[in-house]
Amino acid sequence: MKITPDIIRHEFINIETKVCRKPQASYAKISGKIIDETRNTFVILHKGKKKTIIKDLAIFQFKFSDGTIAEIDGKLLVGRPEDRLKRHVRRLW
Repeated sequence: MKITPDIIRHEFINIETKVCRKPQASYAKISGKIIDETRNTFVILHKGKKKTIIKDLAIFQFKFSDGTIAEIDGKLLVGRPEDRLKRHVRRLW
């Protein structure tokens, strides 16, 4: 997968993720599959338990099906999944 600014338009449900940087100690070392997504949160299946992570407060590392790993600031992912398709992101590099 080619990493471009359009990656925020990708479907994140069923993708392996890890919380890289976190503001709270309770978010430490949370990783697993994303099983649900709302406007402001991801629900991650971590060791058989559902963990709700606020998007705005964390930086996520996603591992896509082709082996590509991308680190994305959660602030870019805030919003309903269907509305992210309409959003235009200015290229940062």
